[in-house]
Amino acid sequence: MGIMLRMRTLPAGFIAPCLPTKTDKLPSGSLWLHEIKHDGFRIIARKTGSQVRVYSRPGNDLTRRFPPIVETLARLRSCSCIIDGEAVAGDDNGVASFDLVRHQRANESIFLYAFDLIELNGDDLRRDPLEVRKAALASIVAKASPGIRFNSILRATARPSSPTPARWDSKASCRSARTRCIAPAARLIGSR
Repeated sequence: MGIMLRMRTLPAGFIAPCLPTKTDKLPSGSLWLHEIKHDGFRIIARKTGSQVRVYSRPGNDLTRRFPPIVETLARLRSCSCIIDGEAVAGDDNGVASFDLVRHQRANESIFLYAFDLIELNGDDLRRDPLEVRKAALASIVAKASPGIRFNSILRATARPSSPTPARWDSKASCRSARTRCIAPAARLIGSR
């Protein structure tokens, strides 16, 4: 008698995040945007009206785990939005600590580093260039602290061998400014 595996059903409207590819050489040129990669939980935060849900990368509901993020998202002026980001908690020196996020549920120091806006007020933004989505995201989270912070694009021309500020994690992430790494789903956002 064999074991029967059951496919897990993802939440309605869930959009899996674009995942980075590890490489030994950083891409460069005007087609690439560079961002700090923080040490936390990758999450997709979804607001619909006053309801907020926070999901892990594989689609687990983490809403009760991150109240400061949920409360801040609920206060955003948008009717609906889907934000891709990283749940982060800083240690006493302000350095992101994965262990703090993993072990301290409902810790008030946990916040969302928001780095992409997937949907806003019913408009699927995945076909828009990344720079346009990031500009819209910066606008809607500008006054949203303490639960959300905008993850800025690094504009510096520093080379990988240049020293980084002590409070930055040593990892970085880069995404193409023109390539749309999140392919739109066949169905509308939020449909079943």
